[in-house]
Amino acid sequence: MIEYKIRDAKKEDCAVIRELIQELADYEKMPDGPKVSVEELVNDGFGPNPYFYALVCQVNTKIIGYSIYFYTYSTWEGRVVYIEDIYVQESYRGKGIGTAFIKHVAKIAVSKSCQRLELSVLNWNTASRKFYESLGGVDLTESEGWNKYRFSGNALLDLAKESA
Repeated sequence: MIEYKIRDAKKEDCAVIRELIQELADYEKMPDGPKVSVEELVNDGFGPNPYFYALVCQVNTKIIGYSIYFYTYSTWEGRVVYIEDIYVQESYRGKGIGTAFIKHVAKIAVSKSCQRLELSVLNWNTASRKFYESLGGVDLTESEGWNKYRFSGNALLDLAKESA
């Protein structure tokens, strides 16, 4: 049994969180994906109007995992919390830390009167999909046919241009 602690992240944790974000990207086979800097994490998560909230998991003094979440809204059900990332270093997986992260965020969601907790997982990541399903998560792609879309780069800039 390993002793660990889940706690709210602090500004000082952002450098380690950024390293862990890169580890997650490598695991997800997208090593060039993360563009966010430590400074952006500090400004966006710990400024007067945070865009996200973060938790870290510590074993002794070492941070071995993180979770980033934020609030969104459903016009059908109201308040929603969305988990952007849950990541635990490989050597610490299978010890209940991922479950502890998701339960911690779920408790926050309930305390904030959120009606749903949502997240996304890559279709090839069978282990994570099974993990979320074992906790009661529903794959909306399968059950309701929802597909996720993204506008970024030039597509986002084109959309943002003033209409004629």
